[in-house]
Amino acid sequence: MVGEKGRRTFYTTPIVPDNNQSIMNNIFKDLKVIELASVLAGPAVGLFFAELGAEVIKIENKKTGGDVTRKWKLPSERQDTAISAYYASVNWGKKVLFLDLSLKEDQRKVHELVREADVVISNFKEKSALRMHMDYGTLCAINPKIIYAQLYAFGQGIDRPAFDVVLQAEAGFLYMTGEPGRRPVKMPVALIDLLAAHQLKEGILIALLRREKEGRGAFVSTSLLESAIASLANQATNWLIAGHIPQAMGSAHPNIAPYGDIFTCKDGKLVVIAAGTERQFIQLCKALHLESLTEDTRFRQNTSRVANREALWEALQARFSAYSRQELSDRLEEFKVPYGCVRNMEEVFQLSESQSVMQEELTEDGTLHKSVRTAVFNIL
Repeated sequence: MVGEKGRRTFYTTPIVPDNNQSIMNNIFKDLKVIELASVLAGPAVGLFFAELGAEVIKIENKKTGGDVTRKWKLPSERQDTAISAYYASVNWGKKVLFLDLSLKEDQRKVHELVREADVVISNFKEKSALRMHMDYGTLCAINPKIIYAQLYAFGQGIDRPAFDVVLQAEAGFLYMTGEPGRRPVKMPVALIDLLAAHQLKEGILIALLRREKEGRGAFVSTSLLESAIASLANQATNWLIAGHIPQAMGSAHPNIAPYGDIFTCKDGKLVVIAAGTERQFIQLCKALHLESLTEDTRFRQNTSRVANREALWEALQARFSAYSRQELSDRLEEFKVPYGCVRNMEEVFQLSESQSVMQEELTEDGTLHKSVRTAVFNIL
């Protein structure tokens, strides 16, 4: 539905409403957020607040037809709608205002919104923000209590454009992905964007808490690169402590075996195993009637299993091929072995657990869009 000219409001209805969701929808009911961001990372931050009840006003570039992701459509999507499935993934529950921020009149409209706002989310380049009078200095002068959350690609003062895959490369993720001896493979979700969004959300929440105590606003910032490096976890310390440069290993784990190893069942379906403890490996062998492996010196301890990963995989695969995926699932659950069925997206959304995180929205052109909630914690 369309309100004032150029402004759009999404009316949303959770598919599975419950008491907890009602509480969640009102956590930030008095919070006003201005989103000066596009693509994924910045809008994901705005989405978090929209899902928790905040009024989120997304400013889109009128001259270019709005957020670039509106045009990122699959061939199978309707081409006559204003929204792509990609855009819908991070813009649920927001109000949209199309403006040309090169115009003084439109700049003033945003400044008026900022007077009553609590948070501004920006991924503008620094020079662009200054030119359009959307920088922290300008907006802080209008509203000293504003929390201005800035997302950089490579860091403050670095005017280098980037998308997620660029940061996957620069932060070492791309080097580690894919199968040995083959070209790197990017993660199929823009995970660096989402990691940076989490960092920025955490910074905003801390700034809001501090404002409650001290009554002052804040400039909060992070970069895609910092967020990516901070998320390298054990792969970083494997280098920093052990001098080990992680190599492409498919889904296998450099420190544990069998963990991340994928096996094919007799019906052609795939299962991944994550035996993270010695007991779980023993239970896996019992489930497969391969108790002899626990006495084999090559597999008796985790360190030796890692060193003999290929031989272990071959021994396990021979037995996996004797079971259908359902038969195998039953046995692994009986023996408390961590495993996962490798599901395609259709199979994922056949799970009952998927239904509770789904939501839908009816856009102004009458198109029904479904998406998944990103704030999925519970508060009782």
